[in-house]
Amino acid sequence: MGGDYPFGSADFARIKQHPIEDRKSLVSSDMFASLSGYAATGRISDLFPPILKGKDLLAIVGAIKQARAAGKPVVVAMGAHVIKVGLAPVLIDLMEKKVVNAVAVNGAVAVHDLEIAFHGATSEDVAQEIKTGRFGMVEQTSAHYHSAIAGAGPDEGLGAALGRYINEKKMKNAHLSLFAAGWRLNVPITAHVAVGTDIVHASAEADGAALGRATLNDFKLFTGVVASLAGGVYLNIGSAVVLPEVFIKALSAARNMGSRVEDFTAVNMDMIQGYRPNVNVVNRPVEGSGKGYSLTGHHEIMIPLLYHLLKEEGVW
Repeated sequence: MGGDYPFGSADFARIKQHPIEDRKSLVSSDMFASLSGYAATGRISDLFPPILKGKDLLAIVGAIKQARAAGKPVVVAMGAHVIKVGLAPVLIDLMEKKVVNAVAVNGAVAVHDLEIAFHGATSEDVAQEIKTGRFGMVEQTSAHYHSAIAGAGPDEGLGAALGRYINEKKMKNAHLSLFAAGWRLNVPITAHVAVGTDIVHASAEADGAALGRATLNDFKLFTGVVASLAGGVYLNIGSAVVLPEVFIKALSAARNMGSRVEDFTAVNMDMIQGYRPNVNVVNRPVEGSGKGYSLTGHHEIMIPLLYHLLKEEGVW
């Protein structure tokens, strides 16, 4: 029968209460966004409450500022979406200002960066082109890509080969190329390729031996970068699988060879948070030594915001 339950109702008259002064509160009014501070200084950092991700963002800015002041590396690992939303000029400027000291990319970044360099446009309509098998079959992209690899020296990485090639060919948009900037500024840009993931692999010109050697050389160079990461900052931006896996292997190799890669700041910035970036970048690498942060947001908003905050903090 309804209401004939084997449980009695709780008697709330027995509840014990206490004064709010006896309670620990995690948020106080002095942590709120300061409009008066913003009005006085014009600094948008005054609008970020030091709570949750607002606090994390300001901590990341502080870590980058501290790393640069101490001569420690700031390393950016990134997927192709960062290029496709038009952020290459921001990253190149950070390289020129010596804020970013090394960049690691997946294979797709190389394709889009190269197309911007020689053609000024990239990112085809996959949904339309896949219907007829035209997706990824642009001749100039493949020709330039494989020519660059063919010209690589035995110890040269894919990133350096592409950067040198773009500069030597005087491509019309070389000033918008990460690889060209890396070559010009002597900043390592390492490209980490998974065979079959990029449009240039479906080509008669593709040479697996040359491609494998060039990207392996870049993995060795990247491991050297990671070996010097102590006290620095590592940002994984928009790579959900390849670069988090590359990073954890490079970190293990560096530590295996005796480098004490400790006390660094690891950051994952992406539109969604995934398993590998958070486990292989934010958590495991800094466990017991260092700090890890995750920021969720669109790259075309978050990276310019980070750039502005760094400038506001006097990083340059």
